[in-house]
Amino acid sequence: MTSTRHDGDDWDLASSVGATATMAAMARAIATRTDRARIDDPFAEPLVQAVGIDLLTRLATGELPPDDLVERVAIDGAKVRTRFYDEFFVEATNAGITQVVILASGLDSRAYRLSWPTGTVVYEVDQPQVIAFKTRTLAELGAAPTADRRVAAVDLRDDWPTALRTAGFDPARPTAWSAEGLLGYLPPAAQDRLLDTVTELSAPGSRLATESRPNPRPGDEDRTKRGLDSISERWRAHGFDTDMARLRYLGERNEAATYLADRGWSLTVITTRDLFAADDLPPLDNDDLRMSDLRYVSARVGRVPLVRTGSSTNSVV
Repeated sequence: MTSTRHDGDDWDLASSVGATATMAAMARAIATRTDRARIDDPFAEPLVQAVGIDLLTRLATGELPPDDLVERVAIDGAKVRTRFYDEFFVEATNAGITQVVILASGLDSRAYRLSWPTGTVVYEVDQPQVIAFKTRTLAELGAAPTADRRVAAVDLRDDWPTALRTAGFDPARPTAWSAEGLLGYLPPAAQDRLLDTVTELSAPGSRLATESRPNPRPGDEDRTKRGLDSISERWRAHGFDTDMARLRYLGERNEAATYLADRGWSLTVITTRDLFAADDLPPLDNDDLRMSDLRYVSARVGRVPLVRTGSSTNSVV
């Protein structure tokens, strides 16, 4: 049984919150297999297989159909989320940013699958065992990074800025940061510290992509817990014993979008619902997990005007 999150807890890619990285890769693998026009992550499936969680492997490979085990909205959510971050990095590096930092990189394979401009350095920050596992597994698959990939093998609860600098990171250069699928798994105070640290390390011209969820309305969290419990029960019946509701830090926190804007970032924000519509995906119905409330944030250092990408995008300045 998965224990409740607490300060100092630990995990690997097959347990506790670490398994969420494997779950996300599983969703990308299904999406890649069934809708390659919208997402193409060729490393998701073999990475899930290498982790070795039987249920997730069978789902990733297609041996077991998703049916009610992986809801359509989760698979479609993987499509829009992957595209959002892919396009963020493409736009940032095309604009001349050559320093990229992927926080809590997990089973993210962008350093291997994106076409990075010559001279781009991609730093991956995650726990040492996670970094070592992915590096070894992709090497065994014959994959090579498509950028100058460097690692800061450190827990984000420790002194990760020092580890990042030791790996070669230069805070005087503009950086493209991502904190994908991360903030909800941090305690509220830790989220604020992370965003403060990213702000301190960001030279003018830096960019950040992350997600921001509005604080819950009355009844929202009960609905979210019921949705997470339903997923856990279905997976438990297939031999994967997890408790999704215990992996998140629920409750009120500073909303990331507002917090960043208050610290001098200019933001472009788009909702998950609008991303689904822009990609001609079916609308979000029966949204127990409140996916439609999630907002995707692309931020730049400094209060400068941003070009709107469509009517569904709002600038927060």
